[in-house]
Amino acid sequence: MKFSSHNESETVAIARKLAVALKPGDVVALYGELGAGKSVFCRAILRALGVTDEALPSPTFAIIQEYQGENCQVAHMDWYRLGDADEIEMLGVRDFFQPPWIALIEWPERAAFMLQDHVIRVRISPDLKDPDLRNIEVERA
Repeated sequence: MKFSSHNESETVAIARKLAVALKPGDVVALYGELGAGKSVFCRAILRALGVTDEALPSPTFAIIQEYQGENCQVAHMDWYRLGDADEIEMLGVRDFFQPPWIALIEWPERAAFMLQDHVIRVRISPDLKDPDLRNIEVERA
């Protein structure tokens, strides 16, 4: 599915549509440049899943943030600062790829081999003609 977003509110609405279809065991891998909107997308999914924590910081430094949603647990991961796949593997992230968890992963290309075949890929990219426009592609393998 392909979407276009002109602003943060539209990006949030697209993320909420995806969140409605998520179930424990799902893994969402978010691809995009720095500042593309991956964290905005993740925060919108977290809110839509019933996470009520006041602050939802990007897990860039914590690497993994765990949350309790309405009917699930959610792990929001940011693999940007990790050096290699071995480092990611040592964190035990595969535990988050099965129920009761829903996993949201920013910068999944750091260890793409770890992702299951049924991962949901979200690609966020700026439009070549309009830098304020974001193209968002959601693909369920």
